[in-house]
Formats: sequence, structure tokens, C-alpha cells
Amino acid sequence: MTPNTRSATAPGRLPLAAFGRVLAFLARGYDRHLQRLDLSELTDAQLDDIGLSRRDVTREVARPFWR
Repeated sequence: MTPNTRSATAPGRLPLAAFGRVLAFLARGYDRHLQRLDLSELTDAQLDDIGLSRRDVTREVARPFWR
């Protein structure tokens, strides 16, 4: 019998570090999505205080989470 030489990075499988990076990317995207939703709940006066218009916020909220 030969020893099992299959590595942890067998073809078709992501190494553990890459999987962690994917999870971190998704977590950042979800956090960004939640921040955009919070931004959309601000009043026009509050948006004016931080230098944004309702149009800016609408455009930002419509963006995909990865951007």
C-alpha cells in the first residue's frame, strides 16, 4: 500500500486560507450593505449635515455589496 499523498489543496477545493478570505470578503460586503441601509434612513437635514443629498444616498444604496 502507498501512503495517502492527497494534499489539503486537492484540485477543485479551496485551501483554508482562501476560504477565510472569501468569508471575510462576504462579511465586509454585508456590513457595507447594512451601513448603506442605515444611511438611507437618515433625514434630508441629517444628510445635508454630512454633505450628502438624497440622490447621492439613493445611488449608493443601489450599488452591489461588493463595490
